[in-house]
Amino acid sequence: MKTILLLFLFPILMNDSLLFDFNKKTNSSEWKIIDDGVMGGLSNGNFKIDENGNGVFFGAVSTENYGGFSSVSHKMKIKDISKFSKVSIRLKGDGKNYQFRIKDNANSYYSYINTFKTSGEWETIILKWNDLYPSFRGQTLNLPNFKGDFLEEIVFLIGNKKNESFELKIDKIELVK
Repeated sequence: MKTILLLFLFPILMNDSLLFDFNKKTNSSEWKIIDDGVMGGLSNGNFKIDENGNGVFFGAVSTENYGGFSSVSHKMKIKDISKFSKVSIRLKGDGKNYQFRIKDNANSYYSYINTFKTSGEWETIILKWNDLYPSFRGQTLNLPNFKGDFLEEIVFLIGNKKNESFELKIDKIELVK
C-alpha cells in the first residue's frame, strides 16, 4: 500500500515547476510587506490568506511624503529555473497595474521587473523571462534582461504614481517551459 501511495504522490512531490500554490494552510508570514515607509512614505500594504485559500495582497498606496508603492515578497532557497522560459500566475486583480519582480540573488540591489494589467476577473498572466528588465528604484538599468538561470525572490508591487486602494488575489505561481 505504501508503494502505491508513493507512486501516486511522486509526480506531485517532484513538481519542480511549482513556485507557490496558495491554500488554507499557507503560512502568510512567509510573505513580507515592504512599503514606501522605508523612505518616509505613508502607503500601507497587507497580506493574508482568505477563506478560499488564496494569497491576498491589499491596502492603500499614498503619494504623500514622496511615497507611492507597496510590495509583498517571498524569499526562497535558490532555485534552478534554467529549464523554463516563462512564469504563469493565476490571479484576480482589481483592474489596476502591478509589477511582478524577481531576483536571481536576494542580495542583489536591483530586481528584474515586468508590469501587467489585471482585468478584475480570475485570469492567468504569463510572463517571459527575457521580458523582465533590470530596474532599481524606478530606473531601468543598462544591463541585460533576465537570463532565467536562477530564482531566489519573487515580489508583487503596486506603484502607479497615484493614491489608490488595491487588492490582488493570488492562487498559484508556476514555471512554464
